[in-house]
Amino acid sequence: MNGPLEELLRHPALWRGDSMADASTTIPTGFRRLDERLPGGGWPASTLIELLVPAPGVGELRLLVPALRALSAERPDAPRWLAWLAPPYLPYAPALADAGLDPAHSLVIRPRPGLDLLWAMEQALRSGACAAVLGWTSAASDQALRRLKLAAAEGQSLGFLFRPPCHHHESSPAALRLLLTARNNGLDIEILKSRGGSPARIDGLPIH
Repeated sequence: MNGPLEELLRHPALWRGDSMADASTTIPTGFRRLDERLPGGGWPASTLIELLVPAPGVGELRLLVPALRALSAERPDAPRWLAWLAPPYLPYAPALADAGLDPAHSLVIRPRPGLDLLWAMEQALRSGACAAVLGWTSAASDQALRRLKLAAAEGQSLGFLFRPPCHHHESSPAALRLLLTARNNGLDIEILKSRGGSPARIDGLPIH
């Protein structure tokens, strides 16, 4: 197939029936109280999730560790990468190992000046080589977010996009949006949007 039809089928605004085939698939978060509030009992698979975080290090990565560990173990014969795009701090290999994540299968990407981070994240998600892709940015257009979501479905990868909380009033095509706030040794989690679910709040989820 080539020509105008192939070009149309690649358009990011196109919806295809098979894109919803795995809409009910979830990955347990590892936190019972959070699973109980999420449709299907966990993170939605092969899609885009937005985490709105006031500052790096409030516990957002601890929240993801059980899912990242499960995703990394999905294909033991051919492990896929965990890709980190423009993380605020360089992932610490011993800490990754202690969390059950193989540092040898972690890929840190720092886009060169002038290179669009969201474009790089889209390529990583679409490649099929990554079990999960984590990206940190602020501004993101609706079209860019839709492209990330479609790329995640195409590459059967899970995208976690970290953004400041000032964007929480904006609409987003992400399947799940969480607003995180630090509290003692845990997190307050506000579910702003969840595919097939409704807004909810979890106070003081222990993550340490």
